[in-house]
Amino acid sequence: MNYCVYQSPVGPLLIAGDNEALRYIFFPRNGKAARPERGWVESATGPVAQTVEQLHEYFAGRRREFDLPLAVEGTEFQQTVWRALQEIPYGETISYGELARRVGNPKASRAAGSANGKNRIPIVIPCHRVIAAGGKLGGFGGGLRVKEALLKLEGAEAHGAEAVFA
Repeated sequence: MNYCVYQSPVGPLLIAGDNEALRYIFFPRNGKAARPERGWVESATGPVAQTVEQLHEYFAGRRREFDLPLAVEGTEFQQTVWRALQEIPYGETISYGELARRVGNPKASRAAGSANGKNRIPIVIPCHRVIAAGGKLGGFGGGLRVKEALLKLEGAEAHGAEAVFA
């Protein structure tokens, strides 16, 4: 597995993938980059390099959709949720209940939220675009300030935390 640390406006992101696809984006903890796993090689080539380039364009406001080879591992339901996340347009948000409806199980908003939270490729698979009913942010693996910052970058309405960058 190849990895690099990308110094993003929301903190250092650990990006990892193999020669075929992007596999992980990890948010920082306490302002520090996540640690790579044993055996990973620091190398910004292939899909990892493509991810860095596209994230840079995204944070600069020049990219609204990602075009990357992705390798996602999860249950069939999780993968269905992750595909639905990729259909949420840039700058728009939906509720967890709406996400459940979109995957064909309107009573499974908690399960959809759980699958959303298990997304290993945040930002690229835009789990930050799912918010709680009434416009509250809900949860987010990168923290609520990061979630709000991403939504603010995209021009989406969000309530409940102070953004990381303007």
